[in-house]
Amino acid sequence: MRISDSVANYILQMLNDADGIAEIQRNELANVFGCVPSQINYVITSRFTPEQGYIVESRRGGGGYIRITRRRMSKFDMVMHIVNAIGQTIDAASARAMLQNLVESGMAEQSDAQLIAAALSDKSLAAAPKEIRDQLRAAIFKNMLLVLNT
Repeated sequence: MRISDSVANYILQMLNDADGIAEIQRNELANVFGCVPSQINYVITSRFTPEQGYIVESRRGGGGYIRITRRRMSKFDMVMHIVNAIGQTIDAASARAMLQNLVESGMAEQSDAQLIAAALSDKSLAAAPKEIRDQLRAAIFKNMLLVLNT
């Protein structure tokens, strides 16, 4: 397992243990995992985004911290937020990340996410020209999310 995966899993466990709010000190967490603080920043900025259902606040200085809060949203609000965040195009990796967030938040079943991921894969879209695959993927993803939400 990569350090970034370990750090993300650690933060997710903190969120689960503390009812959706985790306060961390970047340097201390970097020491725990034997990495540089910038790797902690990378994990936070790439895996705990508003599009993935998190609010990140930071306070700099000697007693500084980073607070990550998992937003509580209804299934409808979460799906609509993701539909709006998708935009006109989305690559396969971003779609998988959004699906994983839906599963982790309990908004989608793993089996539904796997089915949607298969439909959005490059393999499934291989017949479409590469120039329009991300656009096609976004349209399919949005429609599947709306159906999932009903």
